[in-house]
Amino acid sequence: MTDTNHRIVHVALDERSVVRRSAEVEHERAVAIFDLLEDNLFRPEECPDSGPYHLHLSMEDNRMLFDIRDTANKDLGKVLLPLTPFRTIVRDYFMICDSYYKAIKKASPSQIEAIDMGRRGLHNEGSELLRERLAGKVQVDHNTARRLFTLICVLHIRG
Repeated sequence: MTDTNHRIVHVALDERSVVRRSAEVEHERAVAIFDLLEDNLFRPEECPDSGPYHLHLSMEDNRMLFDIRDTANKDLGKVLLPLTPFRTIVRDYFMICDSYYKAIKKASPSQIEAIDMGRRGLHNEGSELLRERLAGKVQVDHNTARRLFTLICVLHIRG
């Protein structure tokens, strides 16, 4: 990424409402954060030239809160997204991920590949929905939306 201002340089998840997660989920979270910080496009409409950005993600009253700050931790704005449009995709994504992790242990390579294709398809669908919901609020590219969708899924896991 050549644009150093329109990017996230720090991301934090609000862990208060999240229970202990499986090793697979923790790995997905860590990879998503690593990949997000390595390469992303993040341009809030209300403060497009105030980056790079720190992003704090949390759940608040059945909504996803994107708390956007500058590198000095100054509040630049918040974006709240209702979670209702994501419920079905997230539920289906969890189910197919569970199938995928089970398949890795005992299924044939072709079965694993078929499940993984479905998993990637649902992940792309969730990412596109996120981009649509962020339109007019925050500009993100496809890969940034994919990684943020992964983090939204991680925050959905509750006891």
